[in-house]
Amino acid sequence: MLNLFDRLLLMRKVDMFQELREDFLIRLVPVMEERPFKPKQPIFLQNDEGRSMFIVASGKIKIHLGDRILQEHAREGFFGEMSLFDSEMRSASATAIEETVCLELTQQHVFAAIEETPGIAVNIIKILSKRIRTLNREKQELNALNERLRSGTTVPLLKS
Repeated sequence: MLNLFDRLLLMRKVDMFQELREDFLIRLVPVMEERPFKPKQPIFLQNDEGRSMFIVASGKIKIHLGDRILQEHAREGFFGEMSLFDSEMRSASATAIEETVCLELTQQHVFAAIEETPGIAVNIIKILSKRIRTLNREKQELNALNERLRSGTTVPLLKS
C-alpha cells in the first residue's frame, strides 16, 4: 500500500497532473482508491461504463481490442481518461500484464481538479490530441499498406 508521500511523488511525475498546485494534489491523493490487479486480470472491459481513469503505481498493463494490443503502460502511465469527459462506454479493454497496482481517479475528482486549476484541462487536451494523432497516423499507414497490397505493388519487409 502506498503512503500519501509516495502517492504525491507518483502524481507529480504524471504528465497530466504537473500543472496542479501542490496543495490541491495533497487534497487529491488521499481520496484516490488503490486498486491491486493480478496478471491477466481485467481492469475494465470494452463497452463497460467508464467514469474513472487509472494511474499505474507499479506493474504493467495493456490496452487492447481482443488480442490486439494498442498500448502498454507501466509506472507513471495513465489510461481510461477519455471516458471521464464523454461518459461513453470504454473504447477498449485494459488488463494487467503482471502484478499491478493502480490509483483510480474518478470523474468527480478530475472535474474538481479542472475547476481548481483550469490548466489541467489544457494538459488533458494535449494528451488526447497526441493519442488521436498517433492512431490516425497508424490508420493512414495501414490504409497505404492495404492499397499497395490490393494494387499488387511489392511491399518491403519491415526491419526488426
